[in-house]
Amino acid sequence: MMMLQLYCGDGALVGCNPFHTARPRMVLEGSPEAVSSQSLDLRRACPKSSRIYPSPGDSILLTKEPVKYGELIVLGYNGSLPNGDKGRRRSRLALFKRPKPNGVKPDVIHHISTPLVSKALSNKGQHSISYTLSRSHSVIVEYTHDCETDMFQIGRSTESMIDFVVTDTTPGANSAIDGQSAQSTISRFACRVICERNPPYTARIYAAGFDASRNIFLGERAAKWRTPDGLMDGLTTNGVLVMHPNGGFSEDSTPGVWREISVCGNVYALRDSRSAQQRGKLVESESNVLQDGSLIDLCGATLLWRTSEGLLRTPTLQQLEALRQEINAARPQCPVGFSTLAFPSLAQRGVVEKKQPWVYVNCGHVHGFHNWGFRKEKGGLERECPMCRRSGPYVPLWLGCEAGLYLDAGRPTHAFCPCGHVCSAKTVQYWAQIPLPHGTHAFHAACPFCGTWLTGQQGFVRLIFQGPLD
Repeated sequence: MMMLQLYCGDGALVGCNPFHTARPRMVLEGSPEAVSSQSLDLRRACPKSSRIYPSPGDSILLTKEPVKYGELIVLGYNGSLPNGDKGRRRSRLALFKRPKPNGVKPDVIHHISTPLVSKALSNKGQHSISYTLSRSHSVIVEYTHDCETDMFQIGRSTESMIDFVVTDTTPGANSAIDGQSAQSTISRFACRVICERNPPYTARIYAAGFDASRNIFLGERAAKWRTPDGLMDGLTTNGVLVMHPNGGFSEDSTPGVWREISVCGNVYALRDSRSAQQRGKLVESESNVLQDGSLIDLCGATLLWRTSEGLLRTPTLQQLEALRQEINAARPQCPVGFSTLAFPSLAQRGVVEKKQPWVYVNCGHVHGFHNWGFRKEKGGLERECPMCRRSGPYVPLWLGCEAGLYLDAGRPTHAFCPCGHVCSAKTVQYWAQIPLPHGTHAFHAACPFCGTWLTGQQGFVRLIFQGPLD
């Protein structure tokens, strides 16, 4: 067995990042150079005292509000899971600074030719990533504690090391497939987010998460390779895709390019298909740093990352409730039945009420519910608007309840087509231009509140309300 430890010319340990500018030199463990006092200090993740006792900043957390790194929001659930948010299985998760750091960073690389030695190293209780090159050759990268970062793991598994349990989202159904289903395409240990504990609290995304044995295994069939500087990297089976919008999460931003993130956090162009063996081209100009509005796709669910600063610009639930009451106070009426319409409370989403407004999505005319206008030639699936005679889907209107998906606190004047979720004009315009991954290589714009694929030329419609006659 040969065990290698990599150091740069300045004495810093080389991790998985292939963009490190210093040229690494290999030091055989056991040589005089490897056991020098400098090398021993470098192998420690942090001073011994900070491993045992909380840092000075941690004592502040006991008296002040904890530092919030940001929030992860699962698209398609409009504020909560169908059966309610419970524990780690929820529609959104806030990431706070931990009382004690739990981050890890690469430390020692082992080249193994004996399976028994490989198994022994994997069972040491230390975080590691194992790359199986063949039956007789493996590369194991051991990780050590990093006192400057916090780690959060995301995946389908309900085991304790997963901080955010995510299950497959069914477009338009507002429901999740059982997380333990064999048909799920989300990995049990899908990805991990590493946040720096000091300002500016940078968050980075990495493919794959550590399992109960603190290991990540990339088998013979997994896409993996040696980097130009002699290190290892790889991709998970269905991949972790990331899209950073150009201009951040704002009305002026435009969609970025979807990329794939590797186990070591490097950025690659997409593979030909989601699980292809051949990786895409390395994109050296981009990084795995999450920014406000970054989208993370786990092949079955898409997550939105909002920074703590970005969330300050989004409306609160109280503001959304005030907008709902403002619309209802205007007493919009059905132009045919002359009944007064009213949006139900945010807490009653999913239950159609008698006064709830309905819309013809092809024209935007808002009515109360009625049973006329079916078009038999369309199989009864379309209705004819009595105001303009245009035919199309006729659906109830629902207010978007997930405030983190809004770009502003503007009046809810537009609805996504064909689902009928209502929000501000800037919000519908933004999401209608975002292609979201679907399946192995397809992309579709979808309503962020329910996941329904958008239809029509724009994917949304401006609502036309009839005011009261008195």
